[in-house]
Amino acid sequence: MCVDYTNHNRAYPKHSFLLPRIDQLVDAAAGHALLSFMDAYSGYNQIFMHPEDQAHTSFITDRGLYCYKVMPFGLKNTGATYQRLMNCLFAPLIGNTIEVYVDDMQVKSRTAVQYIPNLSAMFTILQQYRKRLNPTKCAFGVASGKFLGFMISRRDIEANPEKIQAILDMTIPKTVKDIQSLTGHVVALTRFISKATDRCTPFFKALKGSKQSITWTAECDKAFSEFKEYMGQGFLAAHRQISACRRASPRQRSQGHGQV
Repeated sequence: MCVDYTNHNRAYPKHSFLLPRIDQLVDAAAGHALLSFMDAYSGYNQIFMHPEDQAHTSFITDRGLYCYKVMPFGLKNTGATYQRLMNCLFAPLIGNTIEVYVDDMQVKSRTAVQYIPNLSAMFTILQQYRKRLNPTKCAFGVASGKFLGFMISRRDIEANPEKIQAILDMTIPKTVKDIQSLTGHVVALTRFISKATDRCTPFFKALKGSKQSITWTAECDKAFSEFKEYMGQGFLAAHRQISACRRASPRQRSQGHGQV
């Protein structure tokens, strides 16, 4: 059950704790021989509410007034609160043998010899703080798997086939919402798309201004057909960005900016 806390969220300030960058976590997780993927069981509900704050989570049902004793879904700062807890619990391991994004965890091992000790260290902490995993969403000792929407392995990072298929199944956008959905998929796969700005500029142009409707031009139609053809060509992969120091070479074009 998820309660509508819209008014509650408006009244409370947003937690300033920043979530990790997904691209950095994915880069750090790939390139290992053995991988394990875990998902917390009822993640947010494993954190208890302070007794004085339980009343702030109250909600009405046909059977009376209730409040949560554990942190519920729907509150503005639940994600940041959970991530901060995970960072504290796994501080000695994060960046070395484990990567954590809210309730998604991944243990990585470069060799088979390291696999059991790395996994044991993670389970020791979970047991110490009485945190539980969802066994139906866990995979241990695999060579590849899905992490935060990306397919990772020892070799590289691959685009999620489901996201590619979603683009291939799209029909010509007819509304602003349709184009926003298309550009959202593009942004999610940018690292895998060669010359993404050039290919998708017509779509972003169509979103400029506060339009209630769109004008689907011949340029948009051509770009859409060519983009779907490109996405349907097959294997899309990106190498990990593991360099500690990269040289920036800004490039400016009429449609956008970038750097290498």
